[in-house]
Amino acid sequence: MEIAAGEFLALVGPSGCGKSTLLNILAGFDHPTRGTVTLDGAPLASADRAAHPGPDRIVVFQEGALFPWKTVLDNVTYGLKVQRQTAPEEARARALDMLARCGGLDRVAHQFPGQISSGMQRRVELVRALINDPKMLLLDEPFRAMDTVSKGRMHQHLLDIHAQFPKTVFFITHDLEEAILLADTVAVMTTRPGRIRSRVAVDLPRPRHARMIASERFVALKEQLIAAVHEEALKAFERGERELA
Repeated sequence: MEIAAGEFLALVGPSGCGKSTLLNILAGFDHPTRGTVTLDGAPLASADRAAHPGPDRIVVFQEGALFPWKTVLDNVTYGLKVQRQTAPEEARARALDMLARCGGLDRVAHQFPGQISSGMQRRVELVRALINDPKMLLLDEPFRAMDTVSKGRMHQHLLDIHAQFPKTVFFITHDLEEAILLADTVAVMTTRPGRIRSRVAVDLPRPRHARMIASERFVALKEQLIAAVHEEALKAFERGERELA
């Protein structure tokens, strides 16, 4: 599988096929059993060596990971402080600017995570990731726990943020509409052994918006992905039945 610089790739597939494992390999939390991973042509990981986690690949996890005892501003600047390559005043100014550009979050900069909504917390996590200027953002079902309305808002926020701060994005989801709305490409993963079955180019214009979900092209893309994912899910079910027999 290849991801082009600046590409937003969404990965879908049956539960247990290895989507999160692949993300963990890219992040440096695990290593592949075979093959290699390269970033900008440089070796990143192989069967005998895991990549080291680093600021060039930032993960936004399923569960919130903000420090509850730090303010929004201190959460956002934390990575810059750890790296010690940015003066504190510059880090604060950059953080406040990015928070302001991401839906006016500078208004809650001095509040604690527990004092703001879950949607705001997710947006703060995205800002905290982006302020480190990573080459790649790795998102593991970041909106899974949200209700439909909140998820729709987060989709629009992410689209706006990605338009302002374009990055290479690897996005795991089970939501096919989410994948189509956000991504440039949707990759479908097979059941065990996990492989890339197909890549579907999302040829919808940008900027994207929720009204596109009802468009003829969006529906056609969704039907194409449903067929592929359901076929893989059926294979996984049949394999499970055979293993139990």
